[in-house]
Amino acid sequence: MVTVYDAIPNKLVRKTADKLKGMGIAAPQWIGTVKSGSHKERLPQQPDFWYLRLAAILRNLYVNGNVGVSRLRTHFGARKIRGVRPEKSRRAGGAIIRKGLQALESAGLVVKKKKGREISAAGKKLLDASAKEASL
Repeated sequence: MVTVYDAIPNKLVRKTADKLKGMGIAAPQWIGTVKSGSHKERLPQQPDFWYLRLAAILRNLYVNGNVGVSRLRTHFGARKIRGVRPEKSRRAGGAIIRKGLQALESAGLVVKKKKGREISAAGKKLLDASAKEASL
């Protein structure tokens, strides 16, 4: 049986994003007007950025287990280009990640624990089905 660990991550995230679009999870209205973190210079250029980020969060929960917003901010962060000065590491913005986790929670794919959130059985099933399709 093909699992998330066997699939190529980029293909898996794309397939899962397509499935999340079909589930009817609505994106916030402000999602096209904000950067994803202070390290970015521009807004996200992909039209389906929200669903790609949700799929990446879901995959991260599957692989790493119980994860909170702070660890996901670190995961999605990057180096900030500061001109001639040395680059510094910056964390990603928390609002997109927090609202994404809440959307996945309301869809029943994520369960809130005392500390952080964990993927549910329905979320694992969705990712495993996407991994099977991505590996074909």
